[in-house]
Amino acid sequence: MLVDDHTMVREGIRILLEESEDLCVIGEAANGRQAIELAEQLNPDVIVMDLCMPVMDGIEATRRIIAARPKQHIIVLTGMLDDERLFQAIQAGAQGCVDKTIEPEALVQSIRDVCMGKPSLNPGIAWRILRGISDTGTPEKSKEKLSEREIQILRMLTQGKLDKEIAEELVLTEVTIRTHISRILSKLGLENRVQAALYGLRSGLVSITETAEVFDARYR
Repeated sequence: MLVDDHTMVREGIRILLEESEDLCVIGEAANGRQAIELAEQLNPDVIVMDLCMPVMDGIEATRRIIAARPKQHIIVLTGMLDDERLFQAIQAGAQGCVDKTIEPEALVQSIRDVCMGKPSLNPGIAWRILRGISDTGTPEKSKEKLSEREIQILRMLTQGKLDKEIAEELVLTEVTIRTHISRILSKLGLENRVQAALYGLRSGLVSITETAEVFDARYR
């Protein structure tokens, strides 16, 4: 589902996505309020959400949709690279943020990744978020709540590794890895993997440089 107040932007994205056999646009909304209503009616796999819109912006719409549909996948596509709004979008529950200058193929792959539950941040936005996180101090919630195995998995998740990669390295099944990640999110009171990755950075499990290099390699 596409959410953007500019008809031409939605049209361009729809044409791009429908060139892919595995993607289909099932609905379009021009503001956050319409997005909330359509998400309930259409049950989309992924919502591509603009941030700056009339009536209700993308941050508030994301927050309300996630509150009603906790497993909804949302990726923010924006031309506004304001650090505070990017933080708010992630905090609201978005699993990815990409800017509107992204290459078409990269946008398609980011949507596929978010649909599979993988965080998606293109390098430019990743750097802005990661730099800002370093100045926010240590999280109030302590990683001492986590088991040694959970800390290990959180570190690998923060590094940008996928479930399959973590499973292969730890000689576990992907189902087991997903179970561990669900427990990590529950223990830390987090909504999704992007928030878990940001937590991993703030708690010092992984350095900003290390994570940014992984994001750059994956989404270049």
